[in-house]
Amino acid sequence: MGDHTATRNLQLHHNPVFDVSLNVEGGSNYVDDDGRPKRTGTVWTSSAHIITAVIGSGVLSLAWATAQLGWVAGPSVMMLFSFVTYYTSTLLSACYRSGDSVTGKRNYTYMDAVRSNLGGAKVKICGYVQYLNLFGVSIGYTIASSISMMAIKRSNCFHKSGGKNPCHINSNPYMIAFGITEIIFSQIPNFDQLWWLSIVAAVMSFTYSTIGLGLGIAQVAANGNIMGSMTGISIGTVTPMEKMWRSFQALGDIAFAYSYSLILIEIQDTIRSPPSESKTMKRATQISVAVTTLFYMLCGCMGYAAFGDLSPGNLLTGFGFYNPFWLLDIANAAIVIHLVGAYQVYAQPLFAFVEKTAAQKFPDSDFIRKDIIIQIPGIGPYNLNLFRMIWRTAFVIITTVISMILPFFNDVVGLLGAFGFWPLTVYFPVEMYIVQKKIPKWSTRWLASKS
Repeated sequence: MGDHTATRNLQLHHNPVFDVSLNVEGGSNYVDDDGRPKRTGTVWTSSAHIITAVIGSGVLSLAWATAQLGWVAGPSVMMLFSFVTYYTSTLLSACYRSGDSVTGKRNYTYMDAVRSNLGGAKVKICGYVQYLNLFGVSIGYTIASSISMMAIKRSNCFHKSGGKNPCHINSNPYMIAFGITEIIFSQIPNFDQLWWLSIVAAVMSFTYSTIGLGLGIAQVAANGNIMGSMTGISIGTVTPMEKMWRSFQALGDIAFAYSYSLILIEIQDTIRSPPSESKTMKRATQISVAVTTLFYMLCGCMGYAAFGDLSPGNLLTGFGFYNPFWLLDIANAAIVIHLVGAYQVYAQPLFAFVEKTAAQKFPDSDFIRKDIIIQIPGIGPYNLNLFRMIWRTAFVIITTVISMILPFFNDVVGLLGAFGFWPLTVYFPVEMYIVQKKIPKWSTRWLASKS
């Protein structure tokens, strides 16, 4: 009995990324059916993770996207992408377990799900697209956070000078400050322990979205009428070629604004059961997509109603509002806090992938596998892993340096997102679902899924 207890205690001190099988007799109170430490995620923590990932500061660019498409196509496209995202996310959530949805083998990552259901070269394609996107988003969020921090400084400068000072600011110190913060938060061992940061980030996303919405309503009231047109920005204001390009860019912005499939399986792997993880995830997806669509429609449409064809790329950091400047400061501070959490939500799956790969290649390395237990006053024991600390710190430094060298990288992130949307959000979920449910080829259900 003593040997069992000692073994269990020793194994639970290890990083769960490395302990793929903890077969502890009588340990059901401590471990799940796969031997890993008990998962604690719920509908609400999963919803918080999704909202943190989805409602990024990009919500503030939806007024510009709506302006390119107009009152008919703009809201219609948002509704279309919300339906596509919800539908394919429910298909993907059904692939968390192979075989039976309750007792089947777990797939811990998106790549694992593709490997179990499709196999072959598709696994590598999925991995390259997913992790390249995660890396790109981390850089993009570093740049976006510095823009919001500079906006706080600029709005105060603008207010003090009465608009006479151009208030030029260097972004590098702000990127470095964000990087230092992320180095600290990157030491959170795994996704399951990130729930509180995601809840804070989700609250912040509601905060700045609500402020943007409120300022839009105030601007409409000040204008005395609703601006905009049925077909969006008119030919004449822009050339026909610019109109077409902007429309495609708007479609890409809206599609990317809904995408979170690349981390859905990783979020699902934090959920406790019963009920089955897929059932909980479907409910979390339903809540998250509904909330997201509501905020997207309100912010996008109200911003367009306020500014019409002149809707800025970002309602808070563009020319849209300078007063009340203190409210802008609160909104931009909320964006920065949100991006701190969103960075972690996107980086954790990449951290786990590298650490798991390293543990498999060097199974006897204490540097990679050994945890040092440190007692932190007021917090309790913390498992310090030297490889995790060094690798994650290096990752944050690399993303910060790239952000400083390439401050225009956000445009590249948009391209990466557009490139990854179809395979990760549409193709792989549909193909895996067909295999998982053994849907006969050319059947009505097969054709409906393919279409």
